[in-house]
Amino acid sequence: MPHRSETPPHSVASAAAVSPDPKRPNGVEPARHPLLSSLGAAVRARRQALSLTRQALANLAGLSLRFLAEVESGQANVSVLKLADLAQALSVSLPSLLSGDGSPAAGAPHPPVIALVGLRGAGKSTIGPLLARGLKLPFVELDTLIQESTGLALAELFELHGESFYRRAEQEALERLVQSSKACVVAVSGGIVTNPQALELLRERTLMVWLKARAEQHIPRLEAQGDRRPMANRPNALGQLNGLLRARTPFYRQARLSLDTSFDTPEVCTDKLLAEIQRMSLGGEAGK
Repeated sequence: MPHRSETPPHSVASAAAVSPDPKRPNGVEPARHPLLSSLGAAVRARRQALSLTRQALANLAGLSLRFLAEVESGQANVSVLKLADLAQALSVSLPSLLSGDGSPAAGAPHPPVIALVGLRGAGKSTIGPLLARGLKLPFVELDTLIQESTGLALAELFELHGESFYRRAEQEALERLVQSSKACVVAVSGGIVTNPQALELLRERTLMVWLKARAEQHIPRLEAQGDRRPMANRPNALGQLNGLLRARTPFYRQARLSLDTSFDTPEVCTDKLLAEIQRMSLGGEAGK
């Protein structure tokens, strides 16, 4: 019999390697669909208007960084559910994104300002920067904004004008922050919740997170930071602190998230908050 050379059967992989993709003749990338290009441009413009990094927006929307990059470049065919998460994170309506407009919808919530509330010593100034870093967002302390706007150190402000002036300045600083449309993590004073207008702002315009700890932990934590105000001229500081906590707890309980920082390290507490915020973003709850 004459010798016959056998040609091995083509595998799926080898066939794909030698057969040109009918949608990509000669290896040329297909033209992007105008709708996807328009959507990508709208997402990118809105993100930049909010001063959000791509990583921050990806975290807030519960999307991967790579997928968001594909969306912004007009390469990703976005599912309705993912597009809804993206619109939620950008505080725009779905029709606005699809039309290529990307402007905020009337009455839409602002991008999430994550506000940490709780008594001094609960961990706001420690966990706040860690949480902000995990979300790729800036961290601010409302007291710093108050000092910048009034030109006074807090001690001078209280000495010259008293607590009522401070509470007004605090509310105004919070209003400016939420109206700026810039996402961030902010630590606020322990007593801000006693101001009804400020509490309404926190409830309606931020993701309000209550950090709490056992009363006996507050004073050592503050002393470790060099803050002796809780002990100054107060022989029964712990009892007063307990009373303050009882009085403010009904206000703190209006927060959407709460975390007891008594038993875990700041890093573990931060990881717990990040996981919960991610869950809320994926469930479409953040910013409501």
